[in-house]
Amino acid sequence: MGLAILLGVFAIGVVMGMPVAFAMGIAAASAFWFEGFPMLITFQRAMAGVTVFSLLAIPFFIFAGEIMLHGGIAQRLVRFASALVGHIKGGLAMVNIFSSMLFGGISGSAIADISSLGSLLIPVMKERGYSPAYAVNVTVTSSIAGIVIPPSHNMIIFAVAAGGGISVSKLFLAGVLPGILMCVCLAIAAYILAVKHKYPAEPYPGHAQVARTALDAVPGLITAVIIVGGTLSGVFTVTESGAFGAIYALLLTKFYYRSLSLQGFIIAVTSSVRTTAMVMILIAFASSFAYLLALYQVPALLSNLLVSISDNPIVILLMINVILLLLGMIMDMAALILICTPIFLPITKSLGMAPEHFGIMLLINLGLGLCTPPVGTCLFVGCAVGKIRIEDAVRTIWPFYLAILAALLLVTYVPGFSMWLPGLF
Repeated sequence: MGLAILLGVFAIGVVMGMPVAFAMGIAAASAFWFEGFPMLITFQRAMAGVTVFSLLAIPFFIFAGEIMLHGGIAQRLVRFASALVGHIKGGLAMVNIFSSMLFGGISGSAIADISSLGSLLIPVMKERGYSPAYAVNVTVTSSIAGIVIPPSHNMIIFAVAAGGGISVSKLFLAGVLPGILMCVCLAIAAYILAVKHKYPAEPYPGHAQVARTALDAVPGLITAVIIVGGTLSGVFTVTESGAFGAIYALLLTKFYYRSLSLQGFIIAVTSSVRTTAMVMILIAFASSFAYLLALYQVPALLSNLLVSISDNPIVILLMINVILLLLGMIMDMAALILICTPIFLPITKSLGMAPEHFGIMLLINLGLGLCTPPVGTCLFVGCAVGKIRIEDAVRTIWPFYLAILAALLLVTYVPGFSMWLPGLF
């Protein structure tokens, strides 16, 4: 009965349009009340969820990404990508995907990717004869590279949701190849569609221009090197590397590129504070919610259910993927990381899957959910930037969905994509 109250109140809150964090908090309070626990327990569990030192890395990562977004780094990465891959058939689509891979590795945010690169590339693509839906679909689906390619604050959330004991450095390394693989699959889909619709290629600017744009973009790319390299080398903790990365991004855009205005800085700070507050509230109430899921032995119940259907690891992983994909279509990503990790991580561990491998599989699944209706945040933002209807985008986006699903299946069933780099280091 307590579990029914917990899930029922949560479902009602989500259906009513209540923010997911508050729906989880009210559901947890209702279940604690039913069990006869003091209401204070709800807030004690919530505070325990956010008083974790490693969570300090999240505001630093978010702030570094916002500084990059408003400090002109995106434009330099687009110029570099255009010089390098723009001459391929459907060149601007390739530029879009490659830029997302580069910028995502700096900002770690899919929304920042769409907001910056989308506002630059979607209008240009439409002017060059690309269909608006194609331009939006490429931008939206490639944006989730920032979730998988390090540094990503979602990896920090996963590490916390897993209860500690997971190396963030290993998570960073585990995300590199899957992120590149996903972008390659998207590039293949974009190329096939570009050939079919006879979209143009950009003229090759020459090796000298490629070198010049690369040199201009390298200082921005060093931000990711500082964050990831500092963590891997042991020079910094994850939190310290995030702080140094944010300081470097601020100094770079203000004094080297001289492209960060006072207004841009204020917007970056405001947006960082707002996003950090949303994430922390979500983590807090999700902690209470997850505590009750463990109390009601939901992971064990679900594990028994999946095993009763099949004891084949391939089938079980496929079922987990389907469940995550369906959940990703109707709920926010951060909330699902906090809810699903304690449930599915023990199951995948019992199948011999490394926690880092599962983490990357989870992030790709939920990243795809950001691109799908009815609650696809990236899809909504991309359609707003591209000024098209969601229906028009969804009608033609399925080849890109298939590309991401192909990458997801490869990552799920070929552990080497996720675990080769961590093993190498």
